[in-house]
Amino acid sequence: MHPIERLRYVARASGADQALLVRETAAALSAFRDDPAGLVAACRRVIERHPTSGPLWWLCARVLTAPDGHAEAWAAVDELEADRTPVELAHALPDGGTVCVIGWPEVTAEALLRRGDVSVLALDAAGEAAGLVRRLQRADVDAQDVPATGLAGAVAEARVVLVEAVAMGPEAFVAVSGSLAAAVVARHLEVPVWAVAGAGRRMPATMWQAVAGRVEADRVEPWLRDEELVPLSLVDEVWGPSGSRPPSEAMADTDCPVAPELVAGGSAPGTFRA
Repeated sequence: MHPIERLRYVARASGADQALLVRETAAALSAFRDDPAGLVAACRRVIERHPTSGPLWWLCARVLTAPDGHAEAWAAVDELEADRTPVELAHALPDGGTVCVIGWPEVTAEALLRRGDVSVLALDAAGEAAGLVRRLQRADVDAQDVPATGLAGAVAEARVVLVEAVAMGPEAFVAVSGSLAAAVVARHLEVPVWAVAGAGRRMPATMWQAVAGRVEADRVEPWLRDEELVPLSLVDEVWGPSGSRPPSEAMADTDCPVAPELVAGGSAPGTFRA
């Protein structure tokens, strides 16, 4: 595939998992190693199409701010594919307990498959829960698809509610719609809420403000959106590559740099050397 065609594919892609999007984006950006201005435009194009993807913001920010953007892109791919969040989370899940998830959370699903002995109540979101349930059942994991009307009952039955962040900032995170309701109900019922923020999803304040602003500027009616903002105040623990941290410390080890080119008003060209 021609590099420009690959970039168009990445920009248009929807429904692909984050690791695949990052790998394909890194490959597409390699075509601009000798074209700094073209690289900036390419990164902006990808971000415009996937405005809430923490891993894509993370990748593009690293590429645009690194002395060797080509090497940095593939280093980011390797880090994402070696993400230890599923391993850390799998070890912490309650033995034989029931957990509640929303939709088909990629990182969380891998942890559930690794663990195997938990029961999963998958709340439907964007029509993805049924697919997750089938995947878990094929791996002999006890799982049930729960309609949106059963949210309160599912949360009440769970020992922990797992909410996956696509992007996370100092005060909130982006998650699939339905996550906010699940977290609010869990807090009322005193059921622990764990936010799962895998590699590439935790962002510094400046970058996060750009992401959150795009969520809030969405012209779709709030009740029709695929994603929503969830306050970290509703979360008991944040799980990432280094394990669990309280929400107040979750952003301490973010490795996403600030790239002015990706934030409103930024115009400085980046470098992308072989």
